[in-house]
Amino acid sequence: ENMDEKRLEMVVNNVSVYARVSPKHKLLVVKALKRLGHIVAMTGDGVNDAPAIKEADIGVAMGITGTDVTKEASSMILMDDNFATIVAAIEEGRVIYSNIRKFIRYMLACNIGEVLTMFIGMLIGFPLPLLPIQILWVNLVTDGLPAIALSLDPPEKDIMMRTPRGTKENIFSHGLLNLILFRGILIGLCTLGVFSGVLYLGGGMDSARTAAFVTLVLTQLIHVFECKSEKKSLFEIPVFNNIPLVLSVVCSFLMMLGVLYIPLLQGIFKTVPLTLNDWLLVAGFSVIGPLAASFIRVNRK
Repeated sequence: ENMDEKRLEMVVNNVSVYARVSPKHKLLVVKALKRLGHIVAMTGDGVNDAPAIKEADIGVAMGITGTDVTKEASSMILMDDNFATIVAAIEEGRVIYSNIRKFIRYMLACNIGEVLTMFIGMLIGFPLPLLPIQILWVNLVTDGLPAIALSLDPPEKDIMMRTPRGTKENIFSHGLLNLILFRGILIGLCTLGVFSGVLYLGGGMDSARTAAFVTLVLTQLIHVFECKSEKKSLFEIPVFNNIPLVLSVVCSFLMMLGVLYIPLLQGIFKTVPLTLNDWLLVAGFSVIGPLAASFIRVNRK
């Protein structure tokens, strides 16, 4: 109590265990640790613990023995009064944050690819590479279903081995923005490459747009599996540990085939069946993204 703030900060930074600490002292210790830039968690069950629990970054109350006042002041309640549950809660929080990053990575990369396809196409004087209804289909079906399933991705094996996030860290840290831009640009360029390639080989406008549409869909469906990990390439990622994602990709692919080969949908989306050469061109451009990403990772290692 007789220490000034600077002296108290020096002490708490070098002390790991406290004994016979009063509620007032707990509050002072929590404030000192926060001033030093630490993320502070505080547990307690009594009414006197409430001020320190409320002041901490993460207040943890006991669900069985804790008082109502303590529970109201806390941000986490242990329903079984077991401290091991805190670890499980931290893991769950990390999984949620990781899946948010995966979702953002996928959606932004796909949207950047679509925008670049149209924008660059207009800049170089191409006809519209994609029709509005085709873009709408991609946004609703190809982007939507896999993105929702990606948010259900199970935790990666090293999720609890990672260092805690910094207090000033944003959602695009650790190179996420670079990954989004790199993959978005590739999606756009590959789509335009197929569109111009079909036209160059003598295909009609409907064939070129259909091939561009299929390329955009396939590159995005492949990319959703890449988004499962920020450190591993597509060839190292466990694909089948998220069954909803696999099913959503299969459904999106089958619906894309329906748009290509069902006469009623052909009339609506202005598509035509692709030739074997068109399919080979589409397949070749669709795998450029994962191959390029894998090549870059190998060089870095």
